[in-house]
Amino acid sequence: MAFYTTLSPVEVLGSEAVAVTFANRLFGMFAWLIPVFVALSTFGAVNGILLTSSRLFYAGACEGQMPEILTMIQISRLTPTPAVLCMTLLSMLYLCSSDIFALINYVGFATWLSIGVSVLCLPWLRWTQPKLPRPIKVNLFFPVIYILATLFVTIVPMYASPKETGYGCLMIFTSVPVYFVFISWKSKPRCFQKAVGAVTKTLQKMMVVVGPKTK
Repeated sequence: MAFYTTLSPVEVLGSEAVAVTFANRLFGMFAWLIPVFVALSTFGAVNGILLTSSRLFYAGACEGQMPEILTMIQISRLTPTPAVLCMTLLSMLYLCSSDIFALINYVGFATWLSIGVSVLCLPWLRWTQPKLPRPIKVNLFFPVIYILATLFVTIVPMYASPKETGYGCLMIFTSVPVYFVFISWKSKPRCFQKAVGAVTKTLQKMMVVVGPKTK
């Protein structure tokens, strides 16, 4: 609202960074404060996403849905170090792309699709298991609106930028072979099991981590 009450539609459409144009109009010589605070906000958001996403890896591994090493905790700091490092390595891999807009489309599509499917579980469980104990019960109006919004931000890019959307789907599907090889495949050869165990023990020693049961 501040942008549109201060700048004209022509200025908003013609500006490469609306917040900077807005700051130049109102703050004059102190306009540099806006980019600084945007950078700080971005750093905080990235830090929060890194911490929360790594805990999702840890929780999934504890449920037996990811490799065992991700269930382990650093013995002195009590943090899921393997999960945090895994998330960090994936983030660095994504940064290999030099096109920031394509990267936003890749990650944005995958993120919103995952969130939408997670929220979809709420009305689904409410319908399939109505008698399930619920300490907190949310009105279905809110998740339905959220799911509709998620459908919009995931379906529209399929038409606007199908290439980037395809890459986003590939990012999601890379988890399929990992799941089938390390989790779903129960009759692994003994040599494969020994190799995985040796790698797990080596990573444990490097990161000084132990499993929840051991701890």
